[in-house]
Amino acid sequence: MEEIIYSIEKSLDPDEFIEVLKTSTLAERRPVDDEQRMTSMCNNANLIITARLNGRLIGLARSITDFVYCTYLSDLAVDISYQKTGIGKQLIKETKNAAPQAKLILLSAPAVTDYYPKIGMKKHNYCFYIDDVKELK
Repeated sequence: MEEIIYSIEKSLDPDEFIEVLKTSTLAERRPVDDEQRMTSMCNNANLIITARLNGRLIGLARSITDFVYCTYLSDLAVDISYQKTGIGKQLIKETKNAAPQAKLILLSAPAVTDYYPKIGMKKHNYCFYIDDVKELK
């Protein structure tokens, strides 16, 4: 069996990023048709963990972190052909190992809210967000 290689990568090609988002179903909730925004998402993440099989990107964890207090795991994407094989869990583990002091935080996609507790992550009831500053009262 071919070995999946997990690595910290300093940069991420936007086309590869978009492709894995599409093959993972995350593209439904990401601006994949906005090239400039996708490029910025790749350029501004400061912790990118990839899973590659024969050089092909099959999974990734894209995060923003200060490495000591908090890591926001913004995108956890695994090609649907490789889901349920432990790749997502390993990507989370690699992300946490890269910033061991920092609390790892993520917002779950609706379809996988049951996944994270199964691998040992805790649910938090006090998360808040806004999409536009005009929403503030």
